[in-house]
Amino acid sequence: MIFRALTFNMQNGQPWDSNAPDHQEIDLEQTVAFLRKQDADVVFLQEVEEGFDGGLQIQPPPNYAFLRDRLADFDSVFAYPEVNDTEIPFGLGLAIFSRSKLCDYEKRDLPPGGGEFEYGGIVRRPSSRLLIAATTVIHGRKIRLLNTHLQAFFMIGSTSIDQPAQRLEVERLLRSQTGPTILAGDFNCAPGEGLVKQFAEVGFQTAQNQLPTWRRMPFALDHLFFNHPLQLGSHRVISTSASDHHAVSAEFSFL
Repeated sequence: MIFRALTFNMQNGQPWDSNAPDHQEIDLEQTVAFLRKQDADVVFLQEVEEGFDGGLQIQPPPNYAFLRDRLADFDSVFAYPEVNDTEIPFGLGLAIFSRSKLCDYEKRDLPPGGGEFEYGGIVRRPSSRLLIAATTVIHGRKIRLLNTHLQAFFMIGSTSIDQPAQRLEVERLLRSQTGPTILAGDFNCAPGEGLVKQFAEVGFQTAQNQLPTWRRMPFALDHLFFNHPLQLGSHRVISTSASDHHAVSAEFSFL
């Protein structure tokens, strides 16, 4: 028996328009319609909420509340990263939605990179990143679900090779997994940074690494990694105007 997983950086509900890529009104109904159409059993979301200069994090998180209301047949968890008072006003926050009940929730903060960079006329520090995890039961089998969103060091004059702490923390967590596990997310690693090879060496393959998943640069940033107790079936990159990212969908079965 198969089940379907989907990972999607939803850009806080901001649709994509190539003529004005950073100036669209939030449209969470479009996000929900897209997610419903995919008919996934497990959905991993990144950039759920809007980020603000100064690090404001609205409580309760409004976009997550909207999604939770519209996807009421799913169980879900959500978390913001640690506050950064020099935050870039981009999307932030992670969620997992599952048709089966979630338990054993965990939130793990990932260390920020070093150094400073300028954006919008403000000198900023890299933010802490985040990984959230939960367990569910699908077709009678327990499966651990991990969701993360790493720093795009290539956008601030560095690389995750030079600043590997976040990747190494995720790798340590992968090494500790003893049962079926999916690691999803936006890993923000440019070609040549070696992320896919690094995780393969600890037993986690990606569903796909050939097609780009980001409209702004031709990079495969978004992945569904899985370990040996799972077998990969059909998989695809799904183009959508609901975000500047494409979604990645894959079908899995248990070995």
